[in-house]
Amino acid sequence: MRVIRGRASGPAADRQMTAEMLAETADGGVPAVRVWTPHRQVAFGRRDGHAEDYEAATAAAEDRGYLAIERSVGGRAVAYTGETTLAFATAVPVDDMRQGLDRRYEEATRTVLQALRDVGVVARRGEPDHSFCPGAHSVQSGGKISGIAQRVTRGSALVSGCVLVAERDELVDVLEPVYAALDVPFDPESVGTVADAGGPDDPELVARAVERAFVGEREMNVEHVDD
Repeated sequence: MRVIRGRASGPAADRQMTAEMLAETADGGVPAVRVWTPHRQVAFGRRDGHAEDYEAATAAAEDRGYLAIERSVGGRAVAYTGETTLAFATAVPVDDMRQGLDRRYEEATRTVLQALRDVGVVARRGEPDHSFCPGAHSVQSGGKISGIAQRVTRGSALVSGCVLVAERDELVDVLEPVYAALDVPFDPESVGTVADAGGPDDPELVARAVERAFVGEREMNVEHVDD
């Protein structure tokens, strides 16, 4: 299994790298996983971009030192502190775009729960009320720690998400005004982190646990990316 470590020079380069990983899996049939710490940013979803006060929301992010970007998929805003918020993406080959969606979500949720157990966090499935980027596939322990999304293309599927390791107050400080500007309900108490749930505050340690959980028993072929 290809294992890609490190982050690219900026958010656009990171998105391109993940897109290339997905395309290469479709072409060659080799699954891949990438777990990294994205640059400091708030990634707004497509629904956010259509909100009446979207510009006010992006200004709220930028006023707090976060680059405001818009991703091409749905969902709501997600903040990355640039230090302790992880992103993960795993690309797997698919034969039929119409099949396997629920199975891949189930496998990814189990994998994230296993990775958290490996670092000492007992978490469970589910979404706290009024959380950031609400969705059907989330993991919580004293607040939302991880959210999972999926995109399917011809020949491969990308299952991706985030894991909040630490800096809970930092995340709340930017998410609260962003969601207020978007006029979307948000409860600061819905934000959790690995550290607040009794796990480590070291993003590298948690990243390697998530990576190992997705690789499983398969052999790793590690590739490094220079920031």
